[in-house]
This record gives sequence, C-alpha cells and structure tokens, in this order.
Amino acid sequence: MATAYILINTEVAAEEEVLEKLKKLPEVKEAHLVYGIYDLIAKVEADTLEELKEDVTKHLRSLDKVRSTMTMICVD
Repeated sequence: MATAYILINTEVAAEEEVLEKLKKLPEVKEAHLVYGIYDLIAKVEADTLEELKEDVTKHLRSLDKVRSTMTMICVD
C-alpha cells in the first residue's frame, strides 16, 4: 500500500468547495481544512506507488480551483 499526504492551495474562498470534491474521490481517505501556508491536507492511498502518482496527477491536481500541491509520500 502506498500512502501520501497532499498539501493543497486553492483559489481564494474555494477551500470548502475543493474539500467537498476531495472527499468524493475514492483514493482520498481523509481531507481537512487547515490554517497556515496551505488551505487543505488530504491523505491518499493506492495499491502501488505508480497508482498513487497517477491519482495525484490526474485526479487531485486537476480539480477545478486547485492552484498548487505539495506531495509527501510516506516511506514507512
């Protein structure tokens, strides 16, 4: 199982809209609004690292109103 935490910046005032979209994605196991440099954090799981990369690239980063992401892949 491959796991990553994704830090997400959204367009201004779009945090809750993007959060609801994230929660509907099957690969997203958790998603939360956060304070600080980033607007949201999401925990993503996939069977393989390749699937994880594809999920992040094709599903999360391409969501409308997502401005930027930082992916942190878990190593344990």
